[in-house]
Amino acid sequence: MDIEKRYFPTKRELYDAVYDTADAMLRETDDACAVLANVSALLMLFLPDVSWTGFYLLKRGRLVLGPFQGKPAVAEIEMGRGVCGTAAAERRTQIVADVHACKNHIACDASSASEIVVPLLDGGALFGVIDIDSRKPARFDEEDAAGLARLAELLCRKLF
Repeated sequence: MDIEKRYFPTKRELYDAVYDTADAMLRETDDACAVLANVSALLMLFLPDVSWTGFYLLKRGRLVLGPFQGKPAVAEIEMGRGVCGTAAAERRTQIVADVHACKNHIACDASSASEIVVPLLDGGALFGVIDIDSRKPARFDEEDAAGLARLAELLCRKLF
């Protein structure tokens, strides 16, 4: 039985636990690197069937790799390129059920099958994206998008 079903009967409860834990981490420090590193580890720990969790942060008009858990990844992504760059440019969550069918996908890990990317926005200002990959096709849905959007709001409000 995976952690989602064992400890959290619903995705809402799972994301509430992630949110509450991230909020507690933010009371320990306001250092963005430390918090984002711990949140990426938290997401890897709590979310079932994920293979990569992390952040790309907006620097010099590009997305630059930030704290993450998983295999090494592309260091910089241009706005509009790949799923991350598209989410950032459009300032809109991207859910990709099959990354192999996505012409704009940047393949860092050939075993990835699906991806969700949520922009880090505060009042229209873009700070980066949350990026999560899975080896399971169609792993992410609107409940994941809502839970991660709430987490993104918390991080932006407290860090940026």
